Amino acid sequence: MNAAVLLLIGIAVLACGYLFYGRWLAKTWGIDPNRKTPAYEYKDDVDYMPAKPAVLMGHHFSSIAGAGPITGPVQAAVFGWVPVVLWILVGGIFFGGVHDFGALFASVRHKGQSIGEIIADTMGTKMKKMFMVFAYLTLLLVVAAFASMVAGTFSATFKANGTVDMAASASNATTAMISLLFIVLAIIFGFMIYRRNAPLLLSTILGCAGIVLIIAIGMNYHPFYLSNATWMIIIGIYIAVASIVPVWLLLQPRDYLSSFLLYFMMIVAVLGILGSHPSIASMPMFTGFYNETQGYLFPALFVTIACGAISGFHSLVSSGTTSKQLDNEKHALPIAYGSMLIECVLGICTVCAVSYIWTKYAGGEITNPMQVFSIGIASMVASIPGLSGTQSFLQTMLILAISVFCLTSLDTATRLARYTFQEFWLDEGETVADATGYKKVLTNPYLATIITVVLGIGLGMTGYLQIWPLFGASNQLLAAVGLLAVATWLGKVGKNNKMFYFPMIFMLIVTVTSLTLTVRTNVANLSSGLATDPGWDVARTIIAVVLIVLAIILAIDSLRTIVKQNKAKKAA
Repeated sequence: MNAAVLLLIGIAVLACGYLFYGRWLAKTWGIDPNRKTPAYEYKDDVDYMPAKPAVLMGHHFSSIAGAGPITGPVQAAVFGWVPVVLWILVGGIFFGGVHDFGALFASVRHKGQSIGEIIADTMGTKMKKMFMVFAYLTLLLVVAAFASMVAGTFSATFKANGTVDMAASASNATTAMISLLFIVLAIIFGFMIYRRNAPLLLSTILGCAGIVLIIAIGMNYHPFYLSNATWMIIIGIYIAVASIVPVWLLLQPRDYLSSFLLYFMMIVAVLGILGSHPSIASMPMFTGFYNETQGYLFPALFVTIACGAISGFHSLVSSGTTSKQLDNEKHALPIAYGSMLIECVLGICTVCAVSYIWTKYAGGEITNPMQVFSIGIASMVASIPGLSGTQSFLQTMLILAISVFCLTSLDTATRLARYTFQEFWLDEGETVADATGYKKVLTNPYLATIITVVLGIGLGMTGYLQIWPLFGASNQLLAAVGLLAVATWLGKVGKNNKMFYFPMIFMLIVTVTSLTLTVRTNVANLSSGLATDPGWDVARTIIAVVLIVLAIILAIDSLRTIVKQNKAKKAA
């Protein structure tokens, strides 16, 4: 098949999903444009603050995307392009879109609070506490991993004698300089929009011009050649500040401006695919149900491809930061459901990029997801007549864009972890403002942020890679729990929740199967003496077992709740 045809078919399918299924969901659930949102009802200009739809779309899309829609499809490509594309399309429309949209809608109807509060409303405080601990630990892992990734794209390379290898470090120093200037640009943009009431269109044009300017500066002047450990500390300080300052000062403007880099990346990808329209025949349609690196197609495919199909992290963004900034309920559909489907388009573009350099990918020459995507897309663009000299520049720009999105997801995850830590100590219906005594201390935003940053950065500097293999399963368990929470809440308020039944059951089965296989592998390593690090094998086994128990408990409780709701509905 031709890559351009595949992309156009994918876009058409996703567009139909939005126009028909997405709009049907909005109508079925009763989206009310006249209802006051938490952004107005609890406005504090720090966390709760209404944002223009375009600005909030930029924040939400940048936060949920990160490198996920690139990393997942690249890793899952070993199964062939057909299963990958099918899961992206089906998952995005019927799983991820429903999950993200439902989480945002439910949170908006719960004072902009997290999925944990929704669980407390339908399944009780104990279930909420259990979920909050799980969500917080997952977010700590995200903070650790993304901080390490960002530091890796900033840090200098050192020679054996301890001096900086300037030639090898120039690219990372450029990325670091542009990223730092981007933060300054975002603060200026936010100040102009929210304190000087500058027109959004004019500010956007000037902001995009500013992006071009800081890229030019960064590529010609990049004096910061620091070690990985130093960058980790600097990133820790940055995310601590970013988690506390008002959303208008940094979060909203930075994410809005960074979304234009993401749009640029997607436009380049689409133009490259349509302009070069290469065949994807070199990439197998289907390689089989088992792969040596990924394991069995089920559950590996559905755990590996999270962002781009369905990801539990999205429900935390929807119910954490986005719900507190939503200007009108009618914007929930394009922001939550729409962003998920745009992410699916990026996933399909990634499949096309893999297919273009399949020989090098399959041969092990190029396997890093960021390099696979950037080289594949840049090579396609360079093959278009008249654009042969653009490959090196575009490749650098694409890597830069991905790095910026990782930083965006990082400080969003930190703010979400802060919210989660604060909400854990609150009773049902209680807010941070209501807290007294020890709760007032533990829900203090500064204390919650310091604890989160110290734990996250510390884990990132010591050994998150040892438990990272569990992240895929834990993230998808988070998605299953998000589906369970919204389904039970919709049932409680008398709205149709049947569209959640299959996705939540399927994701629970995927999660439990994946975790069970992890336990089996680690136990086999320990019993056979093949474990390279027995301590971490034991730790991974314990964590996996705990997650399995958590999934079973939540599933049973949710099932009981839904059964009671259906019986009550029939009786009525």
